[in-house]
Amino acid sequence: MFKDSYQVVGVMSGTSLDGIDLAHLYFTVENRKWNYEIATCQTIPYSLEWLNKLKNAVNFSEKELEKVNQDYTSYLGKTIKQFIESNGLNEIDVVCSHGHTILHQPQNGITLQIGNLPKIAEIIHKKVVCDFRVQDVELGGQGAPLVPIGDRLLFSEYDFCLNLGGFSNISFEENGKRIAFDISPVNTVLNFYANQIQLDYDDKGEIARSGKVNSALLTELNNLDFYQKKYPKSLGIEFVNATILPLIENYSISIEDKLHTFVEHIAMQIASALPKKEGKILITGGGAYHIFLLERMQNHLSKMHLIIPNTKTLEFKEALIFGLLGVLKLRNEVNVLCSVTGAKRDHSSGKIFS
Repeated sequence: MFKDSYQVVGVMSGTSLDGIDLAHLYFTVENRKWNYEIATCQTIPYSLEWLNKLKNAVNFSEKELEKVNQDYTSYLGKTIKQFIESNGLNEIDVVCSHGHTILHQPQNGITLQIGNLPKIAEIIHKKVVCDFRVQDVELGGQGAPLVPIGDRLLFSEYDFCLNLGGFSNISFEENGKRIAFDISPVNTVLNFYANQIQLDYDDKGEIARSGKVNSALLTELNNLDFYQKKYPKSLGIEFVNATILPLIENYSISIEDKLHTFVEHIAMQIASALPKKEGKILITGGGAYHIFLLERMQNHLSKMHLIIPNTKTLEFKEALIFGLLGVLKLRNEVNVLCSVTGAKRDHSSGKIFS
């Protein structure tokens, strides 16, 4: 008999490299209806050393990847252990951790999230559920996005759930199936150009706002093959490094114009991706603070009600949902939907370390 309540630590590190998100979570379930509470939460920023490692790991050799996986697992385990101890979280049922994506090439049967080695459970001294993507890729899926099952179970009152992180991804119900896919890069590109002028990010999008659209670049971006593909589809940092940045760098224009043009591109691709242009859309992730991007989205979706939730949900929704994915795995219940990833079947994914 399964429990009807769980106390969890959810852990997420996204491609935008903001840091490690940790959230103390409560889940309850009654008649298959899930409820949640986000309690203490914290983002631990990466040191410059770790930022450089994570940015460059996509180019590492196999031996270097093994080393960084070992090191990151130790670092992540100690970070989680400190979060649990400093907040006195003695009654935790399970730690559910995404790890950090280094390689994501599902078309080649490859996805790698570091930080998911068995020793993480030894460091934390708690049960751990992690490494959620590999099984889906083995089943012929994209291994992403995984959040939509949480959107269905926790946020069903919204017509759409949109995350604006390193990439944008959307989730919605269509003909009784959950549909979800990655739309375009967001903070992976916006932060890259902010970094070039010694900023971590473009606060509220004010630098982008000060630029202007380069029509030729915007057209080239919108015509990229990825945007013509039907779902299921997903993106990795490889797409940014191999396709997006070289294309933008072909244009001798200011950082302001590059940012402004790319924001317009993001907004246009989001509007294009939605099967209907009215209703309620929940927006989470760091991009929800980009006021200029939200304005451009609203311009292209004039009948859509854009909803920004409370700060905890906005910033820690992915940690929340990976917490739920871990609980579903413990219950041997479906936590990955084939309608989303393109896998052979729905399945219960993740590795359990005691």
